[in-house]
Amino acid sequence: MSSLVTTIKVQRAKRNLTQAQLAIMADVTRKSINAIEMGRMVPSVVLALRLASALQVPVEELFALS
Repeated sequence: MSSLVTTIKVQRAKRNLTQAQLAIMADVTRKSINAIEMGRMVPSVVLALRLASALQVPVEELFALS
């Protein structure tokens, strides 16, 4: 079974954003950002697209299957 691998934490750090700042930009809670970064939550397609937009990267750069 494949699992979702995310580079959100890396991309967020490149932009010197906190989880709270990214959460505001993506219109979610900081806990949601933390859960996604820790692999405890798989974001919806809509949320994945909002995160990619907030970080100004293609969604494929944020998420991949292992």
